[in-house]
Amino acid sequence: METAISKSSRAIQERVIKARQGLIGINFTELWQYRELFLFMTWRNVLIRYKQTVIGIAWAVIRPVLMMLVFTLIFGKVANLPSDGVPYPILTFVALLPWQFFANSVSESSSSLIASPALISKIYFPRLIIPSASAMSGIVDFIVSFTVFIGLMVWYRFVPTLNVLWLPLFFLLALMSSLGISLWFSAMNVKYRDVRHAVPFLVQLGLFVSPVAYTSSVLSSRIPEKWQLIYWLNPMAGVIDGFRWALLGTNIALNYHGLALSAGMALVLLVTGAIYFRNMEKTFADVI
Repeated sequence: METAISKSSRAIQERVIKARQGLIGINFTELWQYRELFLFMTWRNVLIRYKQTVIGIAWAVIRPVLMMLVFTLIFGKVANLPSDGVPYPILTFVALLPWQFFANSVSESSSSLIASPALISKIYFPRLIIPSASAMSGIVDFIVSFTVFIGLMVWYRFVPTLNVLWLPLFFLLALMSSLGISLWFSAMNVKYRDVRHAVPFLVQLGLFVSPVAYTSSVLSSRIPEKWQLIYWLNPMAGVIDGFRWALLGTNIALNYHGLALSAGMALVLLVTGAIYFRNMEKTFADVI
């Protein structure tokens, strides 16, 4: 009996949680150790999103298609905005690809922490996994929508150029933008529950200040130059322009200075969001 007890006691491992050091304070080794939990929670979020729905994942197709039709009718037909030689449905749909991914990621992640009180208060694991898994779950919708875009390209006989090789880089920029803002909103939402009411409004506002239904060249020709700096500080402005440049070829010009500003803002949001999340993490269990 004593031998069995001594063996079982030696098998027990103690975990000592210490404060992280460094600017961001993220233990990437620990995150890698919990990668299976991250993948599980990501897939769980995908399943929950369409649970008990009649058409399921088809919503990932219906929403961008309906928005494309509305934008094409209002901005392409009624307002008659220029489309830089590209069919307006394609011009709009290619912008909706990263925007829908960004909007869904931010909306889902902002309430991810307060939706998991039992996990946070009773089990130890890197809390960063919760909003990150919610943000990454939007990749499934992105892939489904992208197949519809390929169909549009075939329908309009539009062939991309070698610029398409840069598409993974712009998707990474979209991921950085969505994850950075998600870390800010999810951590703030634990302490300030007003955030869950503000996020839908901010996402809707972002749709119109981002070049989804129009091109950046149209906006730059109609607003003073001093306001264009503020416009390019929107990280999704550079992402959407990058997607159009990568997928629609030389018909779309790429503003490299604007892209650099958007990429820089995305990096700032990601770093500061990680710092704020780590500083607030120690209070999550008490507040929730």
